[in-house]
Amino acid sequence: MFKEKKTHNQYSLKLKQSNHTLKYGRFGIKASSFNRLTNNQLNALKWIILKKLKLLTNNKKNTRFWVLLQMNLTLTKFNMESRMGKGKGSIYAHAVYIRPGMVLFEFDNIKEQQMKNLFNYISKKIPFKAILIK
Repeated sequence: MFKEKKTHNQYSLKLKQSNHTLKYGRFGIKASSFNRLTNNQLNALKWIILKKLKLLTNNKKNTRFWVLLQMNLTLTKFNMESRMGKGKGSIYAHAVYIRPGMVLFEFDNIKEQQMKNLFNYISKKIPFKAILIK
């Protein structure tokens, strides 16, 4: 039924993944370009969203917010003056790859106008293109 495409480096591109539709909330933010988010960037984005949600909803506690990203990549680094060989290097960050069509965040119990204002604010802060879905 569904085929898994293989690229030249044999990593499977899973076509049957269900991260392109809403699961929990009424509104969502969907990526429309490729990018990579580190753990620090994601935590800063969560903090910005929660702060803006409090302002928009006047500190009401019933607004719900889900983050659908999991860190699946470790980034390593060597210092510049090291020679070739001698292993891989130490881990300096965790990251997640973002593909077009992935739903990143979901929201519930928020009005449509408030969600549009929040999306306009967030879209200026994230380093990739995204769209608002219902």
